[in-house]
Amino acid sequence: MRRILRRAHRPGTRTITTLVLVTAVTVLAGCSLVGEGDDEPATSPGGSSASPGQEAPREVVLVTHDSFALPKKLVKAFEADSGYELEVRASGDAGALTNKLVLTQDSPTGDVAYGVDNSFASRALDAGVFADSGVTLPDGAADYTLDDGTDRLVPIDTGAVCVNVDTRWFEEQGIPEPETLDDLVEPAYADLFVTPGAATSSPGMAFLLATIAEHGDDWPDYWADLMANGAKLTSGWSDAYYVDFTQGGGDGDRPIVLSYDSSPAFTLTEDGEATTTRALLDTCFRQVEYAGVLAGAANPDGARAVIEWLLSPEVQAALPESMYVFPVVSGVELPEDWARFAEQPTDAYTVDADEITANREQWLTEWTDITSR
Repeated sequence: MRRILRRAHRPGTRTITTLVLVTAVTVLAGCSLVGEGDDEPATSPGGSSASPGQEAPREVVLVTHDSFALPKKLVKAFEADSGYELEVRASGDAGALTNKLVLTQDSPTGDVAYGVDNSFASRALDAGVFADSGVTLPDGAADYTLDDGTDRLVPIDTGAVCVNVDTRWFEEQGIPEPETLDDLVEPAYADLFVTPGAATSSPGMAFLLATIAEHGDDWPDYWADLMANGAKLTSGWSDAYYVDFTQGGGDGDRPIVLSYDSSPAFTLTEDGEATTTRALLDTCFRQVEYAGVLAGAANPDGARAVIEWLLSPEVQAALPESMYVFPVVSGVELPEDWARFAEQPTDAYTVDADEITANREQWLTEWTDITSR
């Protein structure tokens, strides 16, 4: 997900890799601390502020993905209200984060983790990574809990990976816009679709899961047809959107792209009264990100305080413009552009977390074989 600002669109991606590559990446995980400007994301490197001879401040360590960013003023408020000093340690993307949490389960590198999503949750839960959170869920959050692990993983944000189209291009060409996954293999849309790959991108993996949810065991046939219809693969979301997509700001020539349900809120006309793109809500895969207290944490009370902070109205309201995701708490007001143009699917695709864990490696191997022919 994120952090390259071009008309404030969900910048960057959470790149994932095959299991072997993820394992290699985790040993190189970096550390970071909160930023310096009052409105800058809390991601700058650093450590304890204690001077020699002084008692160290009470630290709570948040282990998260590289895309974590919240305004510094919110971090300052948390530290002032709780008495804790928040240290943020970035650990790669969602896949690398999960893998590192599993590998360090006996000696956790922090107190609380945020960013494990529903595609990876069962692996962390099965490994005993998380302890009982003891956090009471605010209204709305219970709608996003897992069937197993509700006591250990707390939903923080949600979003959906969806096929997006350049509505202006289709209007100019006089071609009806596609609506479904099956439409993408029709000759009318040959050589028009670009998507990040499933083996190198989190949204790409989500798209693969959407096709598995739709076609079941026949998903390889769908992908063979999709590739035969000229679908283009990129290594990450940024290349697909900003380089190849016709509304990405570059010289792209593909008017169909894999992106997010929030994307149309960032492709507005000059007067801000309309958007030039549309998310196809019948193609979406739901993603939910969770936070949890790490088993064996040195500061479990601080970990719970962090989770409660992430669920606070102030942080939930900051999520759309800071991390380009939707809040899970009811009643949180969305930015005006989001409220008008970022429509969420009502019935997104899902795949059971246990099924993902059991089959991810096999699916990726078969997907790679099909797409590399």
